[in-house]
Amino acid sequence: MKHLLSICDIQHQVSMLLEIADKFKKNQMEKNPLQGKTLAMIFEKSSTRTRISFEVGMNQLGGTGLYLSTNDLQIGRGEPISDTARAMSRYVDGIMIRATKHTDVMELAKNSTVPVINGLTDLEHPCQALADMQTIKENKGNFKGKLVFAGDGNNVCNSLLLISAILGMDMTVACPVGYEPPAEILKKATTMALESGAHLEITSNIKSAVTDADVIYTDVWVSMGDESQIKERIQSFKPYQVNEELMSLARENAIFMHCLPAIRGQETTKEVIDGPQSVVWDQAENRLHAQKAVMYSFLK
Repeated sequence: MKHLLSICDIQHQVSMLLEIADKFKKNQMEKNPLQGKTLAMIFEKSSTRTRISFEVGMNQLGGTGLYLSTNDLQIGRGEPISDTARAMSRYVDGIMIRATKHTDVMELAKNSTVPVINGLTDLEHPCQALADMQTIKENKGNFKGKLVFAGDGNNVCNSLLLISAILGMDMTVACPVGYEPPAEILKKATTMALESGAHLEITSNIKSAVTDADVIYTDVWVSMGDESQIKERIQSFKPYQVNEELMSLARENAIFMHCLPAIRGQETTKEVIDGPQSVVWDQAENRLHAQKAVMYSFLK
């Protein structure tokens, strides 16, 4: 496992990483396995869960997490990201980057001699997807149910499609026309689903999609970088709000998931996200354990 840029990079290691994450959560792993190791953490975007979970996780593993905003680096003054990668590789044992453009992360990895971990790009959010599947496994026991993603076919949705296809979990994306996941993601997910037996579907019919769902997942309607489309997006996604009426169409024991931060009153309601079916805080906690599994596996 050289780099984790996409869920596809760990296609054959997903189950192993989830097992390691579970062991970390249960305190069944060795102590300080990354003692003496340093992870550079580059943040082009603001972050709560990604920053805290990586920094705390690295500390708990016995290593050091080095927080670096673009203002701390010469990238902010125009240094090519390839030069940053070459220099940084001489100092640290791994690089985590939360970036705007997926192509920049690919360029970083291409020129890095140490593992690069995608902490979020405009195309994928693989670390979130791992934590999500850990949460589903904890609550459902397996991946035999139906996962419905309601809203924008964004980076989180993309990684969920890929990881569902790998694990054999049925997934439906319910989104307005024009907001579907990219064709390249659908092609990759469909290919892997043929091998695992997962059923993948894209639809604009939200009520049909959530009927008998085991997991309903949503995300903000306006991601960082989409602020210029606020009015248009809010109008398009209104029918996809996950509220009590929508949850009532799912299975009685269905769970609600959200990668956070959430805007109550937009993509979901207070009654749902703060209600008994919500597992969003388990998700948030599992970012720590899943990312410890990733750092352990890539940096050890």
